[in-house]
Amino acid sequence: MKIRKLLLDDIDACVKLLIATYNPPPWNNRWTEETGKKYLAEFMSNNNFIGFVLEEDNEIVGAMFAHRKVWWTNDEIYIDELFIKPDRQSHGCGKLLMDQAELLSKELGLGGVTLLTNKHHPAKKFYEKRGYVVAEHVVFMYKELQ
Repeated sequence: MKIRKLLLDDIDACVKLLIATYNPPPWNNRWTEETGKKYLAEFMSNNNFIGFVLEEDNEIVGAMFAHRKVWWTNDEIYIDELFIKPDRQSHGCGKLLMDQAELLSKELGLGGVTLLTNKHHPAKKFYEKRGYVVAEHVVFMYKELQ
């Protein structure tokens, strides 16, 4: 397996991977190619975008969309999306991408890596095994508008 910088030419393969990862259970999202492409392209348009793909036999099997986030104590890498091809999950692919983000954070002298995940899905345990902790002082809030 090989990790490399995510390029604009990778977006279509990443959209297909996003759909394959998040539309089935347990996520049950309803991404289309159109909405997925807009979603991922928005991350890539950020001047502070950081992205990596994981390739196996010339196929993208994992992707990380992140950005350098300015913070008052020290900048950090904020992971916007991390997704792995379903049949490659639990095979160390996510670990490789997380290792890459953490290594880059150290190389740049940043404060660390932050992210959001659903507390009811398996990804939470994955991050906890890597030493990530729940920020008890933070509450994610939203308001649906009809």
